[in-house]
Amino acid sequence: MSLKQYSEEQLKEMALVEIAHEIFLDEKKSITFQELTDKAASLLGLGKEELEDRIAQFYTDLNIDGRFLALSDQTWGLRSWYPYDQLDEETQPTVKAKKKKAKKAVDAEEDFENEVDDILLDDEADLDTDEFDDIDETDDDELDDLEDEVLDDDEDFDEDAED
Repeated sequence: MSLKQYSEEQLKEMALVEIAHEIFLDEKKSITFQELTDKAASLLGLGKEELEDRIAQFYTDLNIDGRFLALSDQTWGLRSWYPYDQLDEETQPTVKAKKKKAKKAVDAEEDFENEVDDILLDDEADLDTDEFDDIDETDDDELDDLEDEVLDDDEDFDEDAED
């Protein structure tokens, strides 16, 4: 039965997935999900908001219903159109190998790490450790004197508080 044979009232009673099946039968070719929703919305007289409210359920129904087949690039068709042997070829997205780019990225990362290591080694070689050996012992004496002063002030403060 063609879509033209349904009355407007009959179409409104049908589920979107049933209308999609009829659209595919009329079109006799695979179409994008966007085209499918546009055709279904125009047949039912659905506004943009009404379609948006129903689109998630419609997409789910298409995925679950065994009559439909998701092809590459958001294109859908009827499973009956594709012999089982042909399915793998038609439905598998093409993946391009990116081995060269990945190798270049790894090489670039290794080059960067080597440069950082070289810089760090150069900095360590330039570092004069003798300057740390000559810590002024008088600074320690000054710190000890300051500590004694603070402790004495605390004792004086405690004695004043007791009085």
